[in-house]
Amino acid sequence: MSKKTEAKPKPNKVQELEAKCNEYLDGWKRAQADYQNLQKQVVKEKSQTIKFAQREIIEELLSVYDNFKMAVGHIPHHQEAEDWVIGIRHILKQLKSILENAAVHEILTVGEKFNPEVHEAVEQVATDEQHDGLVVEEVKPGYKMHGQVIQVAKVKVGVHKK
Repeated sequence: MSKKTEAKPKPNKVQELEAKCNEYLDGWKRAQADYQNLQKQVVKEKSQTIKFAQREIIEELLSVYDNFKMAVGHIPHHQEAEDWVIGIRHILKQLKSILENAAVHEILTVGEKFNPEVHEAVEQVATDEQHDGLVVEEVKPGYKMHGQVIQVAKVKVGVHKK
């Protein structure tokens, strides 16, 4: 054999090596993409875990907030200007601010069309045709957190009987 034939690799061998190289490159690219997807998934799961943990605390806080609102609603009118009442109202505003900062918002009720996804009907009230199917009274407020219902609103619904 001459040196010329030894120096030139066979065309099939070059193609095989190029194919193998491309196969390894594709595998590496897939692995890199999988790793990036995994990183995104981990970040998403951490965020969900934080939201879930936060939700448990918020649900407990909502009970306190609702009771506080109810208590403030029963303060006699002649005591409205007293310092302690002003202080209580300020605390209620702070609680509301904390909830809003946690992306918690009250569900609209009175005057809204009854929606079983966000409202729970606890009573039907006879009403005129104009208010048929509308929420006429809120019994207990409902809340959404990050757009997801965490507590349905308990309501009375108007029903027109023909």
